[in-house]
Amino acid sequence: MRTASLPVYLVMVQKELLELVRSFKLLWVPLVFVLLGIMQPVSIYYMPLLLESAGNLPDGTVIDIPMPLGSEVLAQTLRQFGTLGMLILALASMGVVSGERNSGAASLILVKPVSTLSYIGSKWTSMLLLTWGSLSAGYLASWYYTGLLIGEVAPGEVLGSLLAYGLWLSFATTMTLLFGTMLRSPAAAAFSSLGLSAALSLLSGLFPKQLGWNPGALSGYAYQLAADGVRNPDKLWWAVSATALLIALALAASAALLGRSPAVD
Repeated sequence: MRTASLPVYLVMVQKELLELVRSFKLLWVPLVFVLLGIMQPVSIYYMPLLLESAGNLPDGTVIDIPMPLGSEVLAQTLRQFGTLGMLILALASMGVVSGERNSGAASLILVKPVSTLSYIGSKWTSMLLLTWGSLSAGYLASWYYTGLLIGEVAPGEVLGSLLAYGLWLSFATTMTLLFGTMLRSPAAAAFSSLGLSAALSLLSGLFPKQLGWNPGALSGYAYQLAADGVRNPDKLWWAVSATALLIALALAASAALLGRSPAVD
């Protein structure tokens, strides 16, 4: 396997960013996150009016829904990103490797002086830029409308929860890239990554003491950072360290698997 070269890697990153522009992913993925982020505070604020206008309510009915704290609204926004947002990111990144392998584009690129590590690294970098850009745009939009309609949230809480959740989405995106290298089907890669992410989140929720260090716990820590602070900071740092290590191992495994693939021989 050829060693990675910084100039080649930078050229490959430019190519991937151009592909994001041409496929309009750089437009519609952040737009979806912004819409998800805005919908949460707006729907909560106007929910009593929506229920009153729905009709079929007895005369004199008084709808009194207690308004949540702004920090709770942001935590709910992150939960929206964990369902629809993660699905959107998986769909956007599922074919970046398997699609080029199936079309033969990967073999045409890798016969040139481009290492598999530069190839995988450039795709990972572009998808992380898309992930972090979309998450930041959507979360900051939610923060703005939450402060406007419901209540202010301290910038420190917003930043901490954003970083924790961004690392969790980075892990999920990296797993999609790994499964895209292992599997020929883009759909199989996306749903394998979603299944793994869901399993890790479920296990960390069922066994918080035993598995509070695994990447799946990061979403829960992000909710806590947004709402009322992390109750066990030590396990948060263990989860951050474990996630960073697993991301590095997944990238190395992706490059190694791609180098051994018959599609690029």
